[in-house]
Amino acid sequence: MQAKSSSAFSDSKPHYELLDGLRGVAALVVIWYHIFEGFCTSPFDQNFNHGYLAVDFFFILSGFVVGYAYDDRWKTTLTTGNFIKRRLVRLHPMVVLGAVLGALTFCLQGCEKWDGSPVAVSMLMVALLLHLFLLPALPGSGPEVRGNGEMFPLNGPSWSLFFEYIGNLLYAFVLRRLSTPAMRVLVVVAGALLAAFAVTDMSGFGHLGVGWSLSGNNLPGGFLRLLFAFSVGLLMSRNFKPRPVRGAFWICSVAVIALLSVPYVGTKLTNGIYDAVCVIIIFPLLVHIGASGKATDSYTSRICKFMGDISYPVYLIHYPVLYLFYSWVWTNGLAFSQVWPVAVILFIGFVVCAWLCLKFYDEPIRKWLSRRFVEGKTSKKEL
Repeated sequence: MQAKSSSAFSDSKPHYELLDGLRGVAALVVIWYHIFEGFCTSPFDQNFNHGYLAVDFFFILSGFVVGYAYDDRWKTTLTTGNFIKRRLVRLHPMVVLGAVLGALTFCLQGCEKWDGSPVAVSMLMVALLLHLFLLPALPGSGPEVRGNGEMFPLNGPSWSLFFEYIGNLLYAFVLRRLSTPAMRVLVVVAGALLAAFAVTDMSGFGHLGVGWSLSGNNLPGGFLRLLFAFSVGLLMSRNFKPRPVRGAFWICSVAVIALLSVPYVGTKLTNGIYDAVCVIIIFPLLVHIGASGKATDSYTSRICKFMGDISYPVYLIHYPVLYLFYSWVWTNGLAFSQVWPVAVILFIGFVVCAWLCLKFYDEPIRKWLSRRFVEGKTSKKEL
């Protein structure tokens, strides 16, 4: 069920290797979802249509893994401050790299908004500074440099890290203190609210892909997505009873790919129902199956480890480059049939670059930061 961790922390628990692999599968589907964003006219005609639901899958995985890794440590050596430092060391180096890469690609685009209006270098620097501290840009403000309302215009997918940080803070200060019955109530209420949000199209987009902006219902929608998914993951980690399924990784991988690539489902109502069923029922089931299983051969084990290793870097480095891809496609009026070889090369390049970032940047930085700020400095007093 579990493999040895390659974490920067010497006392980290073993990983659920199949969950690591599934996180990687979902991250790779997200790349194709974002590639096909460059060729759609609306959410209704986009290929790999439901890739936005990968974020909910990530939140469930995060809640499950955080609960498993930390729940039993609070009564011994773990403090709130130490937990926060650990999570920052784990997550923030790639946030920084993604922000810097986004600033560089924005310069390569000529420091222009999507409508062609110029952006002052000073505003780009402000946008970079905000992004480095994971502070969102207000829609229409100077630091919102692309002009389409993104929280993090230098690297759009960073919005999910903004909510991930909120989830970790909620866990440290509130959720870990809830009893299991109280957690069940929270999950039911959050699930009902999320289902209502999806089915009634409160996003205004015809789907549940919200949270990337501070405009409209993005912020409450993103918070609902986080609250349900992260909480149900935590609850599952508390009550986890494995029920092994043979070939769990491959079954779940096929299911994740299929669910995230389904075309738009009929009307806004039926698509909302599909989104809600995936997030509230199917994804928790897939996480349970994945956590119950184990790699039965070395090939599957190596695949899971590799996919888990690259999942986070590939998620945070691909989009800044895709901004350049979009600009090229839209400027020249290109169809996917004309550029698919470039898309394939980009996809392979993202995977290779993610591995290089992991080995030569992320892991070394995290190991240094953990030695410098975390290991051996845990306070015995709960903050």
